[in-house]
Amino acid sequence: MSDTASFVDPVFLARFGLQRANVIDYFLHPLNPFRATVNTSNDVLAMQGLTIGILMQQGVRGEPLTPQAAEEEYQAALTRLTGEQYELLPPADPSMYMLPSPLYSIRHVLRTSPTSTKILGVYYVVEGVIYKAPAVRSLCKAHVAKTLGSLSSTFEALRKCTFYQPSLGYLWVFEEEFQKEGSTMGPVELQELARRRKRRKVLDHRRPGERTPAEEEGIRATEAMDQILVRLSRSSWVTNKASSKTSQPKESTTTSTPTKKKTLEGK
Repeated sequence: MSDTASFVDPVFLARFGLQRANVIDYFLHPLNPFRATVNTSNDVLAMQGLTIGILMQQGVRGEPLTPQAAEEEYQAALTRLTGEQYELLPPADPSMYMLPSPLYSIRHVLRTSPTSTKILGVYYVVEGVIYKAPAVRSLCKAHVAKTLGSLSSTFEALRKCTFYQPSLGYLWVFEEEFQKEGSTMGPVELQELARRRKRRKVLDHRRPGERTPAEEEGIRATEAMDQILVRLSRSSWVTNKASSKTSQPKESTTTSTPTKKKTLEGK
């Protein structure tokens, strides 16, 4: 059964209404898909004529009980039995015992002794509609999936705003014209970004000793990485590699001319 399943009986609600005295009877409806298929302790007490409504009217010794006392007596009767049971959780405010509430909480337990129970499920009755409370695993799974989706969309939006230049390092560009696919930045734009970055550095008037160790380490690491990348871009190995690639087609064209002269001389 899915987590979004629910049950409601309009006939019962129209005939008897819904209150704390009969919410257990409403939950034990034969058509309710959430109720257990086995015979529960609540069914045993109902066959003995013990329900919260009957206890409120007749009591234990023929004297009517208050709603709170009737629920406590009904709970005491459940503790004397073993097996699957449905417990009506008390309200947060004691004054709600006398008033109808739009929300009722019912706990499904497996009782093995008067003091030992195992929770099998929790159900909510909201405005006459019965819902099953989701498990902790389902809640965590839904929250994690929602968080990952939001993080993925955030990183995807920020990915278009990042640029890297060996002379400037990593840059954040939030102008829309540079965030399109295939867009490039010219020398003028790079100079403007460098000017902005220098301006940001000048605005930090703190001395090296006034910064935190983490900030100092980040500044040193950034400067060292920029120097390494600049040296790599200007190294002779990189320039020779690039020049060799560009000079290969020229060599092929120059070597082809002597072959043509030889063929002409042979003729």
